[in-house]
Amino acid sequence: MDRIRIGGGRRLAGEIPISGAKNAALKLMAASLLTEGPLTLANVPRLADVRAMAELLKSFGVTVESIPGTGLAEGDTYTLNAAAITSSFASYDMVRKMRASFQVLAPLLARHGEAKVSLPGGCAIGARPVDLHLKALEQLGAAVTLEDGYVIATAKAGLHGARIEFPFVSVGATETALMAAVLAKGETLIGNAAREPEIEDLARCLIAMGANISGMGTSRLTVQGVSSLHGASYAVMPDRIEAGTYAIAVAIAGGSVELLGARRDCIAPLLDLLEQAGTQTRDTNRGIALHRNGARPAAVDLTTAPFPGFPTDLQAQFMAMMTVAEGTSVIRETIFENRFMHVPELGRLGADIRVNGDVATVRGVAKLKGAPVMATDLRASSSLVLAGLVAEGETIVNRVYHLDRGFDRLEEKLRRVGAQIVREKE
Repeated sequence: MDRIRIGGGRRLAGEIPISGAKNAALKLMAASLLTEGPLTLANVPRLADVRAMAELLKSFGVTVESIPGTGLAEGDTYTLNAAAITSSFASYDMVRKMRASFQVLAPLLARHGEAKVSLPGGCAIGARPVDLHLKALEQLGAAVTLEDGYVIATAKAGLHGARIEFPFVSVGATETALMAAVLAKGETLIGNAAREPEIEDLARCLIAMGANISGMGTSRLTVQGVSSLHGASYAVMPDRIEAGTYAIAVAIAGGSVELLGARRDCIAPLLDLLEQAGTQTRDTNRGIALHRNGARPAAVDLTTAPFPGFPTDLQAQFMAMMTVAEGTSVIRETIFENRFMHVPELGRLGADIRVNGDVATVRGVAKLKGAPVMATDLRASSSLVLAGLVAEGETIVNRVYHLDRGFDRLEEKLRRVGAQIVREKE
């Protein structure tokens, strides 16, 4: 098992290319099931989750070809061909590797007429619920049952248009409804839809494949069903969470870095808070440039919220910066429970954080002290790396396989801008 060793105290300078978005790429790969033609995706990040999704698609009969990109600035190119779906069964062993695997349910059902897919992680419907996904499919005409931890969905006569109104915003459920509706007969209206940029990216890819979708970027999507989709070529959008993480890296370590491919419209709430904390941000013709001098950042409060609010996937990283801020910050997590698992590990580095329910109060300290820490999940892993950049001495982050699920060559990119960071075998 790998670990990452970090020597703190180095300012960052240079350029970091932003890879394709994991949360977009995985759904675009699943969308290949909707057509007999080949779907070619450029700018695909090199991640464990991408490889797991490719293996899952192969189990359905999809042929997968990949061409590696060159250097850090170019992602891989995948061509996915689902000319014949030979299976519509997604086992627990496959789906448990990553929750996004559940997104194959809608395209399998819409095109193949049936699907049997494990509940993600073997979880019961409840926390991070999938019941919104299933209710949307039922409204579109599917028969859905649960049996031994699996969702069994059938629509032998095809799906039909419907009016779907989500009781609360759900990214995954919006994606499920969208992928099912594109091949449904008639019109589908999706209300209270999630507005995340990755959903717009999915919609634009589906349009390139022949879908009829309007309302992208708003909370109301309209889909006119078509009889079939065709192959297409599409480039995955830049990863806003990766861009935000590196932006925070500059803010916590200091220095001047240009994030190539980063888009302000995707991370505006973060950039606003970074500016309040003392980091300068500037749009360039290649992305976003950030600069912070040697002063400690100022403490600022944040509350996570669905897009266009502050993303929950950047909360842990921002908290790492607040641990060395001047003053006290209050961080409220409104999206997921148990999203403060990084707090005890930051405490091992000397952070002063108190958690009460969904609120963390962070009292900034003058410096952190390097220590061995344990990664608990993907975003927590990156927060520990960021803390290590500024901690005095050496920080060792263990169980970094979490990082490989969501960050494309993180240590190489940070080392490129001057960080003292290496990956090694335990």
